[in-house]
Amino acid sequence: MTECVIWDWNGTLLDDVDLCVEALNWLLAQFGYPQRYDRAQYQGIFGFPIEDYYRRAGFDFSKDSFADLAERYMQFYIPHSMACPLAADAPAVLAAVRDAGCRQVILSASPLTTLRRQAENLQVTGWFDQLLGLSDIYARSKVQLGRDWMARSGIDPARAVLVGDTLHDAEVARELGARCVLCAAGHQPRATLETAGVPVIDTLAGLPGLL
Repeated sequence: MTECVIWDWNGTLLDDVDLCVEALNWLLAQFGYPQRYDRAQYQGIFGFPIEDYYRRAGFDFSKDSFADLAERYMQFYIPHSMACPLAADAPAVLAAVRDAGCRQVILSASPLTTLRRQAENLQVTGWFDQLLGLSDIYARSKVQLGRDWMARSGIDPARAVLVGDTLHDAEVARELGARCVLCAAGHQPRATLETAGVPVIDTLAGLPGLL
């Protein structure tokens, strides 16, 4: 029986893929790179670590440091993200998970301050026991953050399901000892997600039947 659903945020509950494509192309233009990406091309190169994704996008770290690029990216992304909606079916699925008696938390590679601002803007904080985000803007692994929370909460990892939209989410779930469901409506395409060997759903509406 599932006791807890651990939600990824960006691309899973927050529908920000189109904004991230726009932000990438803006960043490329700001630093003088000629290439531009559409949504499908973006999904084909996106992944973690973010440094590797930036390299695949064509940024040259010998000219432009990752720290500078990440800071400029967030200067564009954060204010524009306040206009991003919840993913399709998210409110109904959050309600269904709650009604099934499951605890819910968000585990995000976003800075905690950004996560809180976005969640409060969408008025969804009440669905969750806790919002878990990182302490900086570099979107590195959220594994330790999840481990620490599970240790504090007393949740049995075998009774937890992590719901995300990237291969990194499947990796995090394995590290935590939790099950994983990936949604193909986010930052990586279904073909990529299927290599993780976990259930893949097209929209969040498919989640309740897998709990």
